[in-house]
Amino acid sequence: MRDDEADRSAEPRGAAVPADATELEPLVFPPTLREVMLRPRWIAMLLLALVVAAIFAWLGQWQLGHAIDTDPVPEGVTEEVRPIEAVVQPGEYLPEPFVGQRVEVEGRWVPGDFLPVSGRYNDAVEGFWVTGQLRVEGAADPTSLAVAIGWAPTREAAEAAIEALDAAAAVSADADPVALAGRVISDEGPGMPPAGGAPTDVTRMSPAALLSQWHDFDGTAAEGVDVYRPYLASTDPTGGIADAGLDAISSPAPLVSNGVNWLNVFYAVEWVIFAGFAFYIWYRLAKDAWQREVEEFEGGGEDE
Repeated sequence: MRDDEADRSAEPRGAAVPADATELEPLVFPPTLREVMLRPRWIAMLLLALVVAAIFAWLGQWQLGHAIDTDPVPEGVTEEVRPIEAVVQPGEYLPEPFVGQRVEVEGRWVPGDFLPVSGRYNDAVEGFWVTGQLRVEGAADPTSLAVAIGWAPTREAAEAAIEALDAAAAVSADADPVALAGRVISDEGPGMPPAGGAPTDVTRMSPAALLSQWHDFDGTAAEGVDVYRPYLASTDPTGGIADAGLDAISSPAPLVSNGVNWLNVFYAVEWVIFAGFAFYIWYRLAKDAWQREVEEFEGGGEDE
């Protein structure tokens, strides 16, 4: 018995394995999300997202830089009366810090160019402004300034004031120039005439709209004349020539800015969100590609 046991123990351990046994196939797993993201295609897409995000971030910084006024206009500066030529030049837009600036100017009225502008409020009461063309004195070239002279409660009162001012301007055409003071305000832009009104009716204080109805001193169309883009809201309802029964235009001092433009701040935040969205799009596209590969792998396994 001992010899038989010794013989069996001497036999090789693998002798019992069948000769035709095959090796096990290695297991195959679908790619991970990280593996997909590290492929050259998606690395290139990530670099593109970085460039787009950098552009958006720069735009956000630019907006933020314009949102904070590091040199705001000191309080009370707009109440200092300055010559109009020191604030704005003919044909130029009025710079933002000077909107509502008190200015002074000398000139002569052009007879026949006093016109009403409807829809103007004085202390919450709607009425009309009476406006005129002032030919600025001392300018190198003929230069005109639109002036809002005074306020009238009705169109009839405005028309009566225009007749009185026209008569006074015709008489004083050769007299000394009148001196006016008031606030210089940006052009409101042209507007549509009121429903049922004449096509020439003016509803907004726009020198461009008034210019089409102005005349020169000889009664011809005012061509070849420089014109100020902003207008003057006069503090003198007589226009320096006649008391036509107009009320002084209510024109309070402009509000002092706190130095922060919140609209620009909002735009800056938007650009930051867009920069983050660029990375999200890259992540979402890479994840969609990974999920498609996983679904194709699982579908292939079920078919087998």
